[in-house]
Amino acid sequence: MKKETIRIGWAEADITPGKKIDLCGQYYARLSKGIHSRLGLTVLALESASGEQAVLVSLDNVGISSGFMDLVRARVKTALPEIRPEKILVNATHIHNAPSLKPVVGWYEMDPSAITPEEYRKFLLPRLVGAIGRAWSDRAPGAVAAARGYAAIGHCRRALFRGEIAEMYGETGRKDFLGMEGNEDSTLELLFTYDGKKRPTGVILNAACPSQVMEATYSISSDFMGEARRLLKKQFGPGFATLCQVSAAGDQSPRDLVRNRNADFWKEKGVAVLGKRLCDEVVRVGSGVGKGEISEKVEFCHRVASLELPIRFPAPAELAAARKELKRLTAIKGEKAAFKDFYAEVKRNEKRAGRPGPYDSKLHHFVLLKNAQAVIARAAARGESSHLPMELHAIRIGNAAFCTNVFELFLDYGLRIKARSRAARTFVVQLCGGMEGYLPTGRAERHGGYGALINNSIVGSKGGDVLVEKTLEQVNALFSAGSK
Repeated sequence: MKKETIRIGWAEADITPGKKIDLCGQYYARLSKGIHSRLGLTVLALESASGEQAVLVSLDNVGISSGFMDLVRARVKTALPEIRPEKILVNATHIHNAPSLKPVVGWYEMDPSAITPEEYRKFLLPRLVGAIGRAWSDRAPGAVAAARGYAAIGHCRRALFRGEIAEMYGETGRKDFLGMEGNEDSTLELLFTYDGKKRPTGVILNAACPSQVMEATYSISSDFMGEARRLLKKQFGPGFATLCQVSAAGDQSPRDLVRNRNADFWKEKGVAVLGKRLCDEVVRVGSGVGKGEISEKVEFCHRVASLELPIRFPAPAELAAARKELKRLTAIKGEKAAFKDFYAEVKRNEKRAGRPGPYDSKLHHFVLLKNAQAVIARAAARGESSHLPMELHAIRIGNAAFCTNVFELFLDYGLRIKARSRAARTFVVQLCGGMEGYLPTGRAERHGGYGALINNSIVGSKGGDVLVEKTLEQVNALFSAGSK
């Protein structure tokens, strides 16, 4: 693969609606009560001298559905026919303080004063397509440099207890606490861009943690990734753009459950701390990039592959247990009454001074009832399809590789990909081009708990193994001798 010159364009847009928001991301409704920080999107357009393309978009949202991706590509195909639609990829920062982009199908009703998902799509689409157009039209000869930093942002949020039982946000002060179930990854993968005079114009910032300090609040917020973007503009200038990506982080959160169990990292203070921590490390690493490390000519290739991942179905014993459990729970209390109790408990917990989140219990009667229902529903769907289709992007930019998936991918999968990748820097990008729930490890499936159950995941650990191997096939092919 030969090295080529590249043209680079950046654009940003404010995507904060003017109406109240039913903040998406929890089991219960949260009508916004104000704005902590505005929502945004960032676009990076890349094109090589031979015409290879990549249009990367980062969006402050809980997740991007494949249906929304279809809408974006259809709009771009009409408005900007020179862009190949399949070369567009959109990832979410996975905040829990923005509107939903798809109809809310659940057990609670949206507040009629809140913007609806359909209204938000109509609001967002022209802004997103417009930003893609601006980034594309602003392409100019530039250069890139891949680098790596380290910042403690994400921590495993699944506590393991005696009896091989795991619990998301489990109380680590319990006597039966054994340790955290999974790993942590403090790596920041960074790709800096420069203009023709080698002045910095932007950075791709990839961190293994969802942007969720504010997830249980009632404020519209771009969270710590939005804060990092704001602070980096102060450091590099108002035209400097930051495109944030979340690496494999399905079992991660921005809270150290072992050493820091206070409420600060559920509130604005945590946003300020982590935003500054990210900014400081990006600045430190960026200032250390030498002129000789900045490349005006790089290998640039963008492949798009279609995968078929096996869907996770319950074993006969699991199905029988779910039916028995649903019968037992329903005899005690029906779904509507259970949700009423669940929501009342949330409101009580919110009022307890100094209590950290989460304010809902994933072991509540209502949640257990929904879990059992989900197992039964998944078993009933066995005849419809055995595999989930997934679009995978694999991109090489110099010595760096990008690979995408549509899941809240547990960290270990990302570590496996990074360890076996031939790239010097591997950017794993989760919740990109779709949102298909958690993808837990086999260990997590055995331990159970929220995030590892069938109702949380369409694809299980067997599919995770397939995803790792297929991703590595695509990524490593970009670095093999004679690759094109």
